[in-house]
Amino acid sequence: MEHLITNLFLFFTNWLVSLGLPPVWADTALLIVKWTLIVIIIILNITILIWLERKVSGFFQERLGPNRLGPFGAFQTIADAIKLMTKEDIVPCAADKLIFKTAPMFFIVVSVLLYTVIPMGKDLQVIDMNVGVLFFISIGSLSTIAILMAGWGSNNKWSLMGAVRSVAQMVSYAIPLAFSLLGVVMITGSMNLQDIVEAQKNVWFIILQPIAFITYFIAATAELNRGPFDMPEAEQELTGGAYTEYTGMRWALFFLAEYTNLVAVSALMATVFLGGWQGPWLPSWLWIIIKTYGIILVFFWVKWTFPRIRMDHLMSFSWKFLVPVTLANILLTGAGIYFFQWIGWC
Repeated sequence: MEHLITNLFLFFTNWLVSLGLPPVWADTALLIVKWTLIVIIIILNITILIWLERKVSGFFQERLGPNRLGPFGAFQTIADAIKLMTKEDIVPCAADKLIFKTAPMFFIVVSVLLYTVIPMGKDLQVIDMNVGVLFFISIGSLSTIAILMAGWGSNNKWSLMGAVRSVAQMVSYAIPLAFSLLGVVMITGSMNLQDIVEAQKNVWFIILQPIAFITYFIAATAELNRGPFDMPEAEQELTGGAYTEYTGMRWALFFLAEYTNLVAVSALMATVFLGGWQGPWLPSWLWIIIKTYGIILVFFWVKWTFPRIRMDHLMSFSWKFLVPVTLANILLTGAGIYFFQWIGWC
């Protein structure tokens, strides 16, 4: 399957060149085709995940969840999408209209860009970058700008407070998130995600880096603003956070961007710690889907199990616990690499 897709991409590029198109434009056209496929895959996954999370939350709360439209309520997400697309688009009179309208589009674009470097299977990648890990962290940090734009552009004190909370939280947890990945980069000697997957041929990095795996998961939960770290959306205090003034499709774009980030972060976690697309018998693209969905289910479980924590506790947990632990893990990893090189094991 992977070779078939790769050969189709190669055939498409060669066909464009044979028509007289310069190689640069042929590569650009191929990139557009890849991004179109990525967007289709994202939409399909989000449609499934929204339904799945509702079913999971229903299970934890001892209720049925969606069960009206389609078998097991499978068409509920489609009905919600139609409802949101047909709702009135309201822009507050006092809002900064340019920033207010740009924020959701900027957020979804940044979220989709995260998929640039994630290997969807063997040789299935939009762009194979040597600095893939750094690219992912850098692009992911831009989502804070989108949320701040939404809060500021709304000209609403509750929206602004939610945005400030979100930015403070995401900046604080971006540090342990990056430090968690640094140990893996030190072991492999590369930030290329394909190289990191190949390095896990014999043993997954969840075995070699268990501390980094746990700290990455915790920091990612906070970065995604998911429970129990969903303080920016605290409905009881901020009436919905930075998205309070948004309605209809603009609000839906924020919702889609959050789920897009969830899939991207889970896919990176599967790639870096769980061997990526490697696995026996099944195709490589199916392995990365299975591992990614397994991690997403854990995110769902954590959100619907643990209560929301206080904002000061949330910030203290990052700076007083996660950052020191991830720094200690980096030192331990460096010492381990030096020791194994000294005894001749690597």
